[in-house]
Amino acid sequence: MLTVKAPAKINLTLEVLGKRPDGFHEIRSVIQAIDLCDNLGFSLSDKFEVSSDTPDFDAEKSLVSTAAALLQRFKGCSQGARIEVEKHIPFSSGLGGDSSDAAAVLLGLNQLWPPELKPANLLELAKRLGSDVPFFLHGGTALVEGRGEKIAPLPSLPHSWVVLLVPPSEVAEKTKQLYDRLKPSHYSGGEITDVVVVGLTKGTVSPSMFFNTFENVAYGFFPKLKVYKEHFLKLGAENVHLAGSGPTLFSMLEDKAPAEELYQRCKDQGLKCYLAATLSSLDRL
Repeated sequence: MLTVKAPAKINLTLEVLGKRPDGFHEIRSVIQAIDLCDNLGFSLSDKFEVSSDTPDFDAEKSLVSTAAALLQRFKGCSQGARIEVEKHIPFSSGLGGDSSDAAAVLLGLNQLWPPELKPANLLELAKRLGSDVPFFLHGGTALVEGRGEKIAPLPSLPHSWVVLLVPPSEVAEKTKQLYDRLKPSHYSGGEITDVVVVGLTKGTVSPSMFFNTFENVAYGFFPKLKVYKEHFLKLGAENVHLAGSGPTLFSMLEDKAPAEELYQRCKDQGLKCYLAATLSSLDRL
């Protein structure tokens, strides 16, 4: 069986430049892949089947099925496949799990079903599937623009540890509405992201430089999220930010030992948390 890892992501910066005529928002963001991964297994079959070890996984609603059908049509392939999805990335967390799974499907089935497409072809298919999917074809550290379809690889972030705090599902449902609550005053020109890009190039980037414009509306819109952030800070987290446009909070640390200590303190408090490390583009598969 062919196995492909589908890593989660965090946004080191997330700026919204404005709303586009097509209804999407124009973004400028530095995205970082982390080693919290789903695992997708692929094997040839007479028909198309998707299964998962997680009861909450719905194959029909997931981009996994959509990505497979899109690739099958594009290749004109009549073969089927069996896809086994081992979930580790929490649902509706803002960590890009479903988009990463979709990218893994494109990568996996592209090897399984001939002819093998070029990366440019896969990128075009990824753009059709969703705004985050193109990034996951590359992974590592990247500058993301447009509505998410423009990807420019960046120098890898120095290996770092990430403690993720995931609030309950009711918080996740609320944060889905954050894009609608942005105002023109929350838009920016991408300058903050530019500073981080320069920092990555020079090797001088630090968590104090990170920024997410959704923090301007998230904590006021849903006070419980602010409570989780304050609790995270009291447990010793520093430079806490939203991981994306979803509810997950993260703190990045240079060394493993203090990261493990923070993670353990969160676990001891009964909080849903994860300990992960950053990935370079060479770690994609």
